[in-house]
Amino acid sequence: MNRFFGSSSSKTPKPSLQDAITSTDARAASIEVKIKKLDAELARYRDQMSKLRNGPGKNAIQERALRTLKQKKMYEAQISQLTQQTFNMESAAIATDNLRNTMATLEAMKVANKEIKKQYGKIDIDKIENMHYDMEELLEQANEIQETLGRSYAVPDELDEADLEAELEALALEQEEEGPSYLEDLSKVPDFVDEAPVEIEAPKEHEAIKTTAS
Repeated sequence: MNRFFGSSSSKTPKPSLQDAITSTDARAASIEVKIKKLDAELARYRDQMSKLRNGPGKNAIQERALRTLKQKKMYEAQISQLTQQTFNMESAAIATDNLRNTMATLEAMKVANKEIKKQYGKIDIDKIENMHYDMEELLEQANEIQETLGRSYAVPDELDEADLEAELEALALEQEEEGPSYLEDLSKVPDFVDEAPVEIEAPKEHEAIKTTAS
């Protein structure tokens, strides 16, 4: 029977929460347009009544203004209801998004926990501790080697810095008592030499020949 009448098995998708919010906002916008038109009518009626005296004509315009005002109040009440509905639906949408994000976070955490357990299962704590101990021993051996290579030779270990300072002071006192020595400056002439040494010039060639001939 369904084949003859051409009925489709596909179902129309249900509107989502966002679709409902969009539809409600559209209805509220159309009602706001009507309210603006009613405000224009009320303004025209007010101007007309201000120009007329009390009487049947003014009363008729006043009745029209009252009907327009009642219609405006009705539309404003609808606007208030639609605004509240939109607020409720948006709150529900936010709560739904938060719940969706929470579920996604939980799923991601589950996957991460499984991966962490898998990776930590491949690590041997005992091997890490042994490697740490081996590293400490190697560092100690390296320090011993550096100390051995940096050891000073031909210097007694018993020397004390205080003794060395005392010896330096004694040497300084001895030098002051003995006075300066000419050996400290080899370029300086001793005090016992009266005159500077005279340089002897070498004989010239012709003078050497005359001396030989004579």
